[in-house]
Amino acid sequence: MSQLWSELQFFRPTWRDFLQILIVAFLLFRVLLIIQRTRAMQILIGVLVIAAAYLLSQVLELTLIETLLEYLLQYGVIAALVVFQPELRTALTRLGRSRLLRIVNPMPENQLIDEIVHGVEELARKKTGAIIVLEQDVGLDEYAHTGSRERVGVSAAMLQTIFTPGTPLHDGAVIIVGGEIRAAGAILPLTQHPVTDKTLGTRHRAAIGLSEETDALVIVVSEETGKISVALHGRLERDVDAARLREVLGGTMPERSTALAAPPALA
Repeated sequence: MSQLWSELQFFRPTWRDFLQILIVAFLLFRVLLIIQRTRAMQILIGVLVIAAAYLLSQVLELTLIETLLEYLLQYGVIAALVVFQPELRTALTRLGRSRLLRIVNPMPENQLIDEIVHGVEELARKKTGAIIVLEQDVGLDEYAHTGSRERVGVSAAMLQTIFTPGTPLHDGAVIIVGGEIRAAGAILPLTQHPVTDKTLGTRHRAAIGLSEETDALVIVVSEETGKISVALHGRLERDVDAARLREVLGGTMPERSTALAAPPALA
């Protein structure tokens, strides 16, 4: 009886067990948050499907399929580490640059919002094309490397200067991290989904594309119309006024299915 009781002690969790569970759950959550809406998530789903098929082949005693999947799992992991080395490096970089692990924003939030809104209003009034990216939880270092690396404070005047037509950086995107401009002239990925609305230019497609791959908030000013658009989570809200832009930047995103909608081809 005493031996049975001693064996059952293994199933009595202690505070250390709960602490380890919380740490592992937090790390898994951060990894899933980093790779969501990216190719890495598709890779993870593929690996899980193969693992499920391997377990099923064991249960059903499908020896040939089990052997093939066993070799695939053994050597596929090594091949994945080599083939997807850039993605793994990016994921580790994003984890280290997540908002939770960064120093608190050096610029007050209200001041940052005022500078961005004022700068975007002036760009829209002058019909100066612009694309401004605000990093959130997912780091944007891989996109910042495609442009000119900067570390300057965000101001309306600086945004207007960067996007002045004819300057070297006006065609690219500005990436804002906290209260700093970390990159200018950055190249963003275009959306891979078909967009039937021909009024959406390259900036809008790039805004949608980045918002599909990350949780970044992207602001676009149309060079043709001067209208402001906002992209978030793969969806584009058009004809945004200053009040709405301030609301979005403040983090209060009410459900607006008629305004914040998917591109026409995705609706």
